Amino acid sequence: MRSQIGSAVRTYGVRAIRDRPTVPALRSGAAPRWAGIAAVVAAAVLWGTTGTTSQYSPADAGAASVGAARIVLGGGLLLAWAAGRGQLRGLLGAGRWKLLAAGSVAVAAYQLCFFAAVDVTGVAVGTVVAIGAGPVLTGLLTRLLHGTPLSRRWLLATLTAVTGCATLVLGGAGAGVVATGVALALLAGAAYAAYAVIAATLIVHGASSTGVMGGLFGGAGLLLLPVLLGTDPGWLLEPAGAAVALHLAVVTTAVAYTLYGYGLRSVPVATAATLALAEPGAAALLGLLLLDEPASVSTVVGLGLLAAALVVLATPWNLTRRTAA
Repeated sequence: MRSQIGSAVRTYGVRAIRDRPTVPALRSGAAPRWAGIAAVVAAAVLWGTTGTTSQYSPADAGAASVGAARIVLGGGLLLAWAAGRGQLRGLLGAGRWKLLAAGSVAVAAYQLCFFAAVDVTGVAVGTVVAIGAGPVLTGLLTRLLHGTPLSRRWLLATLTAVTGCATLVLGGAGAGVVATGVALALLAGAAYAAYAVIAATLIVHGASSTGVMGGLFGGAGLLLLPVLLGTDPGWLLEPAGAAVALHLAVVTTAVAYTLYGYGLRSVPVATAATLALAEPGAAALLGLLLLDEPASVSTVVGLGLLAAALVVLATPWNLTRRTAA
């Protein structure tokens, strides 16, 4: 699958560079980059509400069912929003449909692999491996497919953020590691990297970010509809279940991925993937504030490392020593 995605990305990239009508306006200037960074971090904060919200779902709502409902409903909203604004035009031509199809499969695969990993090896290990692997694999994939250099700033920020994520999640949890679960979590991280790179490739070469997110998640919603129907979705008819599903669909999917797509217009995808590690930090803060979870040393250290990583990425300075002309 990776070779097929790589071939499609390279082929479409060449055509897009040759044939694209204009370069997105938000690619230039310092202000758009800051707006993009803010949008990606805001998306990560909204993603961080997923776990807290899920705690209020009915007891008979399984994790796989909740995850599938989020993408089916949220993807439908993104697709309808994009279609209503006329942002889907042109997404099925010039090789784009192959990327959209591969990206939709990757979005669905992420959901399935992540929940399977958590079920096999536990929430702590599954979350750290999947979320921690995401930015690393995204950076490597952009390097492999596009030759994009990985800066020292990105390497430092990614290492700091992954360390913070591990400290935050593993700090008070018994880390029972199961090889199969770790493999599934790595597949989830790879799937995330694949759809992030695909989305960025389409957006950078002129496609509407709203249309791209609508196409990717609308397609993934169709793929996950059988999963939702096969996991007894009756919980959606309960008041608590409907409220949870509404929040997950609107806030953590439709709004969050609209912001993320906007951010990809001015922020390199490898940087965006690292910025998205603000998600577990937001989740930890919500746990402290809303669920009365204890504030341990590992929580404070983990949040501090994540904050430091965001500062490294957002601050406009260069880690490379300047040489005299």
